[in-house]
Amino acid sequence: MVSFDGLTDLWDRLFGAQPDPPPLLVVLTGLAALVVVSTRLPWRVARNAITIAHEGGHALIALLTGRKLRGIRLHSDTSGLTLSAGRPTGLGMILTLLAGYVAPPLVGLAGAWLLGGNRITLLLWIAVVLLLAMLVMIRNAFGVISLLVTGGVVLAVSWYASPQVQAAFAYTGVWFLLLGGVRPVVELQRLRSRGRMPASDADQLAGLTPFPAFFWVTVFALVNLAVLAVGAALLADPLLDGTPLPTL
Repeated sequence: MVSFDGLTDLWDRLFGAQPDPPPLLVVLTGLAALVVVSTRLPWRVARNAITIAHEGGHALIALLTGRKLRGIRLHSDTSGLTLSAGRPTGLGMILTLLAGYVAPPLVGLAGAWLLGGNRITLLLWIAVVLLLAMLVMIRNAFGVISLLVTGGVVLAVSWYASPQVQAAFAYTGVWFLLLGGVRPVVELQRLRSRGRMPASDADQLAGLTPFPAFFWVTVFALVNLAVLAVGAALLADPLLDGTPLPTL
């Protein structure tokens, strides 16, 4: 049986503020995330996290707009598919399609806001809860394994790692979501220009609205760049409080 003191300790652990991270940590984690996003092999491995956020965005907005979520599939090539039932046209369908490419940086922005309040452990536990909620709707083996591994890593860091390691992990993850939301939009337009993604989110939006697919690709890009700028400003707050960076 869990004691009252144990519950109090858990509450304090989850909702208490951690120490301010060293400014150098904020810089180094941002650079690490940038390297992962901009290099081929690390990006191919880490991109699965972007796909999870992308498909999660589709799923959440589908539910919020009254559509019936049929399931989510994650594939080993880092692609994904979210199926929902409802009207094939209308605002709900448009918002559901729109949500995918903008979801990763928006999740990163929420994470940056939590990090701004030094709620590092809370951020990690929210991530675990969201991954478990998404797991219920996964409809293929690779997707189940992917979410279990990702959630297991986040849970282990939040429970066993030191505050310094938690901070480094959380900042790297949030930087990655913010920066990693831009590259898929570039890849989308590159593949579209080669005729290799005729049923992309942007092309489906073009079929539902008066605007061409390139307009929607531009919307994805502008939103993600704007969110990146705001999120970066939140994460850079420790650099602006007058604390000098230590010399290496």
